Amino acid sequence: MPILSKDDAQTILKKVLSFSTADECEVSLNGQIGGNVRSARNTISTAGAVDNVSLAVESRFGKRSGLATCNEFDDATLRRCVQRAEEIAKLAPESPEYMPLLGPQQYLDGSKSFAASTAAIDPDYRARQMGASTALCDQKKVSSAGFLVDSAGFVAKRNSKGLEAYQQFTNVEFSVTVRTPDGTGSGYAAADYTDASKFDAARLTRVAAEKASSSMKARAIEPGKYTVILEPNALVSNVDTSLMVALMGALDARNADEGRSFLSKKGGGNRKGEKMFDERVTIYSDPLNAEIPDLTFSGDGRPQKRVTWIEKGVVKNLYSSRYWAQKAGIPDLPRPGGWIMEGGTQSTADLIKGTAKGILVTRLWYIRPVDPQTLLYTGLTRDGTFYIENGQIKFPVKNFRFNESPIIMLNNLEAIGKPVRLGGNLIPPLKIRDFTFTSLSDAV
Repeated sequence: MPILSKDDAQTILKKVLSFSTADECEVSLNGQIGGNVRSARNTISTAGAVDNVSLAVESRFGKRSGLATCNEFDDATLRRCVQRAEEIAKLAPESPEYMPLLGPQQYLDGSKSFAASTAAIDPDYRARQMGASTALCDQKKVSSAGFLVDSAGFVAKRNSKGLEAYQQFTNVEFSVTVRTPDGTGSGYAAADYTDASKFDAARLTRVAAEKASSSMKARAIEPGKYTVILEPNALVSNVDTSLMVALMGALDARNADEGRSFLSKKGGGNRKGEKMFDERVTIYSDPLNAEIPDLTFSGDGRPQKRVTWIEKGVVKNLYSSRYWAQKAGIPDLPRPGGWIMEGGTQSTADLIKGTAKGILVTRLWYIRPVDPQTLLYTGLTRDGTFYIENGQIKFPVKNFRFNESPIIMLNNLEAIGKPVRLGGNLIPPLKIRDFTFTSLSDAV
């Protein structure tokens, strides 16, 4: 089924609501078309496609609710889906955190989150892009494994209180790992875009290949505390937990108020309004940002607007559920999608030039929590780690295990580079002093 227009989507939602006998009813349509292609050892290995529209019906009787879904849209199926949601609601226990459905809302214009170039991607395009990546690796006599995925979709909502929402979106993501023939060198690159016209798989693969060649025959140096330059791929990951994603995920008001967060205060309350980081740290979200346009409404229908979360090191806002916002008497802010960390104008290369001694970390991997109340995490460097001396990369070094908290990290900030898009966020490379490496790793 193609991406439904706003009028076509709302026509279906109105029909579904007309079948409802519940006290409250909210219906959502989610549609997506797209595809993917994988490569291994410089050869395309698999390809796939997605084409689906699904309907979700939430029916409520008092404080009881039920949810049912379907992906067929004849009247009989739609009516049965509504009936099933109502049957489930009548059997469900009352929710102690019930909140009535939202009424009509005002949303920002989210048209920039959709790019026709991305929606037009077809199997030939995917094959060409991946083919350019694998051909470059053949030329350089290295081996690669890559993944390209694209999607174009829409979200539509409507409820019995008068809420109505609709937005289209697109995204294309690519990641590639490149290894040298002897297995001692590895490099990685990743990127994502709303507009596919900005995407060039060969360019990204060249970056990964250069890192792989440069990281061959790494030397072992003693673990300890080092000045490090963390590339964006070391701060944000599409696959694993990452240090900056962990930090943003911890800005939850309820966790802080209930004592489960680094923002919790002994005896109750939270540390909103306190300076927690270096004054150069400012992080905000903005669904209309030109580089990372996002949905202008959250899953429960609340509007998404520009919000500053950390300003000059001070925690300015925390997100929460509607229930907790009302209970705690705090601003009703939904969790953001993408976020932006302000930075400077320096590239990673510029940060290296200004470093007397340190380590360049191009990627962190297998990151796991150690202590949620201090945001202490452990993990490994991977795909190219290098020793810096007198502003130059001198040689590759063996990978490390690290133990570090983004709270400490952002208090040991020495320099901030120019932000780039990654994982739907804008994140700069960072230069950090006293980053803690605890042991060596034989992994490449």
